[in-house]
Amino acid sequence: MQPKTGPTESAAEYVEDRIEGRAADGSSDCRSHSSSNWLDTLYPIWQWLVLVPVVVLATVLAALVVIVMSLLGYRRAANTRVAASWARLIAWLTPMRVELEGSERLDPEQSYVVVANHRSQYDIPLIYGFCGLDLRWVMKSEIGRVPFVAQGCRAIGHIFINRGRPDQARAAINEAVACLPVGTGVLFFAEGTRSRSGELMAFRKGAFRAAVDRNLPILPMTVSGTRSILPPGSLRVRPGRGRLVIHEPIWPQALPHDDAVSDLCLRTRRTIAAELETRPARPDGAG
Repeated sequence: MQPKTGPTESAAEYVEDRIEGRAADGSSDCRSHSSSNWLDTLYPIWQWLVLVPVVVLATVLAALVVIVMSLLGYRRAANTRVAASWARLIAWLTPMRVELEGSERLDPEQSYVVVANHRSQYDIPLIYGFCGLDLRWVMKSEIGRVPFVAQGCRAIGHIFINRGRPDQARAAINEAVACLPVGTGVLFFAEGTRSRSGELMAFRKGAFRAAVDRNLPILPMTVSGTRSILPPGSLRVRPGRGRLVIHEPIWPQALPHDDAVSDLCLRTRRTIAAELETRPARPDGAG
């Protein structure tokens, strides 16, 4: 099955062709190097004079709109239309070419515990803007202190947890999962943080405990490509492509609680790891 591509395909693909020397006229390595230098020189101007100011303004406006819509009882529309459009705007401005596979596996009548790997801050617009789910995110408590972002996220129903207080975090997650409307998902980056090396790290078990406790399926999602757009610890954004694969849901097994949690964690990590192994990182470390 051919993956779906997002609306930024032509612009990002053109940039990638210039960088990688894959233009239709058979450009040489020298011309590719020259194009890459051109991009290195001019793209920061776009990033700091257009991309960043527009994203900041769009974030403030989107936050205000979703707060009002949520107060009026339109929380789902605020999330799936306004917030998702904010994410797609970031992808379009970057530009980030988006490849989406597996959206047909979503059941609109089913709620999910969504688990994804984490490679870059650009994982957020990739998943939020293009997965097609009404998502609630599990976020670290520090984000709850960012003006406008915090208020907008709380209005939609995203979940803030203090990673230094495991009992509080588990209670907040269980409460949120228990109240999930039909056809929504609560998203965890199960590694707990972005992978600095690009390698898949060990999974924490909070998502899998929530799934077992509520007998909900895990919906694995594999993210790749975003690390080359914005590497962890960097402020340098570059055009590129992000790929999102939505896998088949994985249901908890009828096992003792702790065994069911471990089994679910293992099967989910294997699913994501297998997809990453079929899409190895490029030689520059991107992936």
